[in-house]
This record gives sequence, C-alpha cells and structure tokens, in this order.
Amino acid sequence: MTDSTLRALSGLRDPSTLQWYVIPLLAIVFYIYATEVSRARASGGWDAIVAGAAVFGADFLNETINSWIMALSGRAALWTTPGPSALKTLVGWNIEIMFMFAILGIIWQRSLSGKPGARLLGLPEGWFFALAYSLVCVVVELVLNAGGLLVWEWAFWNRSPIAVVPIFVLGYLWFFAWAIFATSRPTIHGKAIVAALPYVAAVALNVVAALAGLRY
Repeated sequence: MTDSTLRALSGLRDPSTLQWYVIPLLAIVFYIYATEVSRARASGGWDAIVAGAAVFGADFLNETINSWIMALSGRAALWTTPGPSALKTLVGWNIEIMFMFAILGIIWQRSLSGKPGARLLGLPEGWFFALAYSLVCVVVELVLNAGGLLVWEWAFWNRSPIAVVPIFVLGYLWFFAWAIFATSRPTIHGKAIVAALPYVAAVALNVVAALAGLRY
C-alpha cells in the first residue's frame, strides 16, 4: 500500500480523534435541515430535502466504491484523505467532507428559481447549476490536492486537463444529475425511492466488506 493509504488508514473511525468543532458543525447541519423541513411542511414542496439526501447518498456510494478500489487493489483508492481530521470515516472520506456534502444538494436546489422551463446560458437552470457547482468542487479539490490533504495515487486520476474530466463527471456531476432525477419524479414517493437507492447500494457494499473483513 502507498504511504498516503497507510496514513489514511491510521486512526480510521477512531472516536478518540474527535474535536469539539464537530458539535457546532453538526448543529448547523441540523438547523439547515430543520428549516427545510419546516418550509416543506408549510409549502408541500420537499425538493430541497430530496436533493440534499440524493447528493449525500451519491457521495456515500462513491466513497464506498472508492474504498473497495483500495481494498481490491491492495495499493490505493482513487483518492485518500490522509491529513488531520476530527474523524476519518472511510479511506477517502471524513466528517468534514460529510458535513459539506450533507448540505450541498440543498445549496444546489435553493439556487434554482423554481420557474418552469427556466434556463441560464441556454441550459436548463438545474443543469447549469449542476455544472457550475461541479466546477467549483473540482477547483476546491485541486487546491486540497496541492496542499496534500487529498491525495491521488493513480496516473489516470490527477491534475492534468484530461484526467480532471473523470473527476468532474464521476466525482461530482453525477451527484447533481441524481438530484435532478430524484426531484423530477412526479410523486414524493418516487422522489424518496430514487434518493434512497444509493444508500441501499452503499450499505450493502459496506456490509459485504465488513463480513469479508476488509479494512477501508
């Protein structure tokens, strides 16, 4: 295994690394969701909650697959987070990242005007903001990589213009595409099912990993 992988595995899911700043961050996430639930109950529109759940679920599945890549290769995941964290949850995931993705879908949905057929620069506004936020996330990831907080070990996953494309598409854009698919379902039941599917897949993969004794 690479050095960054070993460092990412060190202290994995160790509660002794927790820091007090996790508590106010958790409270902020709770407040955002409580506010959105209150709005949804008053208006009947649950798209912000659905989008938040859809994006976080997609990220959960991505991180689980990334961990499986590390376990199966015996070398490294596509990305690892070896730096300091209040809690490392998976080899490429930590509590700070989780908090961000917990509200990213809400940020995306709240950027929309809500007007039927609304477009920006010729694109449906949902896709415009999906592309825009994916681009912002890639820029942030490049900065984190330059700082050694997010490490890439494979030649096809790096800072070159060509390699950034799969990071853009597989690392972020499909999260928002999933949110678009979920929120466009005609019923709240359908929206909930679509949002839940990545969680089902991620939990299943993690259960298999646990039964197989994989450490990731």
